[in-house]
Amino acid sequence: MRRFTEESVWRKSVDQEDIVEKQLQNKSRSECGTDIKDELHEECGVFGAYNLKGEDIANWVYYGLFSLQHRGQESCGIAVSENRDIRYYKDMGLVSEVFTPENLDKLHGDIAVGHVRYSTAGSSVRANAQPLVTKYIKGTLAIVHNGNLVNAVDLREELEKNGAIFQTTIDSEVIAYLVAKERVTSRSVEEAVAKAMQYIKGAYSLLVMSPRKITAARDPFGFKPLCLGKRDDTYVVASETCALDTVGAEFIRDLEPGEIITITEDGVKSNRQYCNMVKPARCIFEYIYFARPDSVIDDVSVFASRIMAGRILAQSHPVEADMVVGVPESGNAAAMGYSLESGIPYGQAFVKNTYVGRTFIKPKQSMREQSVKIKLNVLKENVKGKRIIMVDDSIVRGTTSANIVTMLRNAGATEVHVRISSPPFKFPCYFGTDIPNGDQLIANHHTIDEIRQLLGADSLGYLDCNRMNEMVKDLEYCDACFTGNYPVDPPTRDIRGDMEV
Repeated sequence: MRRFTEESVWRKSVDQEDIVEKQLQNKSRSECGTDIKDELHEECGVFGAYNLKGEDIANWVYYGLFSLQHRGQESCGIAVSENRDIRYYKDMGLVSEVFTPENLDKLHGDIAVGHVRYSTAGSSVRANAQPLVTKYIKGTLAIVHNGNLVNAVDLREELEKNGAIFQTTIDSEVIAYLVAKERVTSRSVEEAVAKAMQYIKGAYSLLVMSPRKITAARDPFGFKPLCLGKRDDTYVVASETCALDTVGAEFIRDLEPGEIITITEDGVKSNRQYCNMVKPARCIFEYIYFARPDSVIDDVSVFASRIMAGRILAQSHPVEADMVVGVPESGNAAAMGYSLESGIPYGQAFVKNTYVGRTFIKPKQSMREQSVKIKLNVLKENVKGKRIIMVDDSIVRGTTSANIVTMLRNAGATEVHVRISSPPFKFPCYFGTDIPNGDQLIANHHTIDEIRQLLGADSLGYLDCNRMNEMVKDLEYCDACFTGNYPVDPPTRDIRGDMEV
């Protein structure tokens, strides 16, 4: 790896309010809140827009982030460029909580990028919210990033040895430093991004906004999705196609793994120098759980892939029952697929409280077992006296699945058969998915029958790892969380413990 021995030549813009708030709020997530379900989380979602006629574009990003809210619910932000001046606003909370008409009206500009975030480790504070706006010797950059770098700790330490001062604990700031540094000797921002990509390893779908352009990059493995669209005189780049639909933009294409595109007043320019360098390894869990079902990623419908997962489950793990139900929301489509393949009626067993996000104030110990009921409740009239097939997307630690099985039995279900539309989790993820270390994964310590007993289910069936390719039409994907076959060597240190990624 090239070492960074040159004297630092950039300077950072420091938001003192962010630093103070970081110090005041540097509490663990166990103190501040927890998730209702021991479910998995996506790192974040990105959205960018460029209007060719100089019209304000912040509202587009606002609506785009709304449609990507499922990808991150802890913080969000928008940065705009007006007359070569980059301004931004970001804070903790949902898009609807952070952005009011008053602060949106202050974001004028024809170029904008936005971000929704979920942190996988460490403190969740305003200082770590994105966009990350950086001032350096050549001007100002705003960066939004989805993914994890497996060499973030090494790069960060190397930069710090040469005078870099970091204001956040996110690896996006490592990328910002590298781009700013390379920009000093490059002809353009896009060239600087390309040079920075020589050093960063892991998962990244990245938008870099300079005062006059947006540069978007997808890592050579294509771990995280990124797509391009257009409506009238506005180009849009987003994590998912559902965000394009929200703003009425027509889908143009997905960025190829390793591709860099630059959007300017002259249109879109592509750099494919990093394409086809490695075998693609798209995150299979985008199709199983993370992405919205109405999105299409790399020409594969998320909804169709989940239907197929359910069909495979019905073929591999048939059982006699009266009704197939899905655990909202990601289990619903797979449950429909199971029903279509088996002929067993599909029905609704749960009512979901849509006003509860993925985080909430943790109840006292005496109420902790009841916490799942804050999010889900059972339709007793629909399950009483019936044999139920319950389809969910995954089992992580197993506590939530056990609670849901108990809820169904308490509501009168005579049998509960659990079907999971993913294989058993056995390995941690280092690419932006919040999969715990192996010692916290129930499948690492128990056989499938032991897990069934712990859940209190009558039967348990997982998706066959060897049949996942049928879900995504033989698309090349990463299945390391199931097999341990990492497309990139894992870090020698657990990056989630050393720093937030």
